[in-house]
Amino acid sequence: MPEQLPYDNDYVVVKALEDGVTLIGLTRGKDTKFHHMEKLDKGEVVLAQFTEHTSAIKVRGRAVIMTKHGQLESGS
Repeated sequence: MPEQLPYDNDYVVVKALEDGVTLIGLTRGKDTKFHHMEKLDKGEVVLAQFTEHTSAIKVRGRAVIMTKHGQLESGS
């Protein structure tokens, strides 16, 4: 059986409800830093994954965010 990693490679699905939704990936470690940014237009969908480098994903704007824990809406 494969070894379980501390970040568990969880996926997040984000669907933009308006133009200009921004996704920002934040690093792991002692100093948290931005390491990746994506802009989405209305209706665009991105699948993001937590990894050994990504500890958090910030969503700016109106979007539906779906995880294994449920669904929520940002920017409402």
